[in-house]
Amino acid sequence: MKKHIVFIFALAGAAAAFAGPLAPAGTPQTAIFAGGCFWSMQAAFENVYGVIDAVSGYTGGTTRRPNYDNYAAGGHLEAVQVSWDPNRVSFQELLDTYWHHTNPTDAGGQFVDRGPQYRPVIYYLNDQQKADAEASKAALAKSGKLPGPIVVQIQKAGAFYPAEEYHQDYPKKNPQNYMDYFANSGRREFFVKVWGPAVLADPAAPPQAVNGTWKKPSKDQLRKVLNPMQFDVTQNDGTEPPFQNEYFNNEQAGIYVDIVSGEPLFSSTDKFDSGTGWPSFTRPLVPGNVVLKIDRSFGMTRTEVRSRYADSHLGHLFDDGPMPTGLRYCMDSASLKFIPLSQMAREGYGQYLRLFQ
Repeated sequence: MKKHIVFIFALAGAAAAFAGPLAPAGTPQTAIFAGGCFWSMQAAFENVYGVIDAVSGYTGGTTRRPNYDNYAAGGHLEAVQVSWDPNRVSFQELLDTYWHHTNPTDAGGQFVDRGPQYRPVIYYLNDQQKADAEASKAALAKSGKLPGPIVVQIQKAGAFYPAEEYHQDYPKKNPQNYMDYFANSGRREFFVKVWGPAVLADPAAPPQAVNGTWKKPSKDQLRKVLNPMQFDVTQNDGTEPPFQNEYFNNEQAGIYVDIVSGEPLFSSTDKFDSGTGWPSFTRPLVPGNVVLKIDRSFGMTRTEVRSRYADSHLGHLFDDGPMPTGLRYCMDSASLKFIPLSQMAREGYGQYLRLFQ
């Protein structure tokens, strides 16, 4: 059994007007990575800032329209097709993600998943990707970090066939099964040995701020530190009035964190003027800190956005945002705390400064 936890969702939509410090969206690029269980690969790439979408599927074989029952017999591999915004993340950074979530020395499969359908391959779509992949592979080999020679092949991409719908983001439906699988897969031991314990750190976890690791206050404490609107929005799923809130027209550079927990949520680099009167973003800063739930209140069906750790109500997600994501994370200012660029390092969010360089 192979399971993984995923905390990010993807939709499509139309364009909206930009404003503020949002950098222009780059032309989306695509590449294909095979590295064992496609659920694990999909989850690894989906949590990378700048990734637009990651799709599990089959590639590298001869069978037309393969499915889960016959893909291996036709010579296909489990793979993930990744689309990203080059103005947010580079192909080289995606290659680093790939190396850190595979065993590049194992040609017979990956960890407990054995067989040629699980072998590691990087599929390039153009000459630049090929050159970058070869350079990255050579640099890793020269580093001496791996216990053996790199067996990852670098091949020109062919047809990619998306896997069945139940495979897409499958692990989020079975988190406990994946936790059991991961504990016995051999991944933990290999990653720690090669990259060190830090590689296992949850990328969605709250930062180590100056006051220590985040701990959600009790409701009694929150009543003392939050104003009535902030408490109503975060704890009672309330909504603040449009155009009469703190951040709808804030154009300063910085990040937005959960006002309850401090967990990082959004960046000014992804903020745009939606014309709705609420702060709107095209994507989360840390996808794993954002949880989506179906909201059927008030006779409507909407997608509610909540924070992962504090479980604060943040707002709603719509599919009428600007490209490349097509998303509009419509947030309540009352659920957010803005950390200006000049204060990010002091407040414990220095790891995100690179977004503004």
